[in-house]
Amino acid sequence: MKFNIDLHTHSRFSADGVSDPEEMVRHARNLGLHGFAITDHNTCACVDYFLQHGHMREDGKPVDGLLIIPGQEITTSAGHLLALGVRLPDLKGISAPEAVELIHQAGGLAVPPHPYDLFRAGIREPVLDTLPLDALEVFNAATTLKRYNRFAFEYAQRRQIPMTAGSDAHHVEALGVAYSIVDCEQLELSSVLSAIKRGPDLQQSYMTPKDAFKKTWNNVFRLRRKPVRRLSSSE
Repeated sequence: MKFNIDLHTHSRFSADGVSDPEEMVRHARNLGLHGFAITDHNTCACVDYFLQHGHMREDGKPVDGLLIIPGQEITTSAGHLLALGVRLPDLKGISAPEAVELIHQAGGLAVPPHPYDLFRAGIREPVLDTLPLDALEVFNAATTLKRYNRFAFEYAQRRQIPMTAGSDAHHVEALGVAYSIVDCEQLELSSVLSAIKRGPDLQQSYMTPKDAFKKTWNNVFRLRRKPVRRLSSSE
């Protein structure tokens, strides 16, 4: 069976994100997505939120037909790296090889996003060449210039590694603009991760100029935003 899953999204728990977690769930369902990965910058706080509020299960099964994949976008010393399928502490500043090793030790997938986007902190080719990657994000709906996606696609072809697509949504309206189409027997975390390693099909659509502006606006003013209060054990 084929399932449509956005493998790169952000919530308000990211420093530059504004999406409310509950709105993300509603929007994904309204779009008919089968799931999405929550990949906030250097935190898994939204993963904890989804678990505490019944939108995720510890056993990796979907909730009412929607699978939320735990993850994080790690700011390594060489650039950004998606950790899919795992819950990790804040590893900001860690080296890229160390990050990949920790992701693999935890049973997750290491997938660099937007590696050729010169205006964003992607891991560049000299470092990519040294990493045992599980896949490469070759279509990012929020890329600064479309040719950066083409460069990533060509690199993945040369290395013969699986390719993924994601919206990189930082506000809820952009969630699901692009996504990966995984082919697996059941909608559950382990099956989806295995399908990603086999290579998904890609739904490739770009953000509208309005959505791209919203993302840029969030980035410009992210340092002015107050930090999100973390949930206590009683919440």
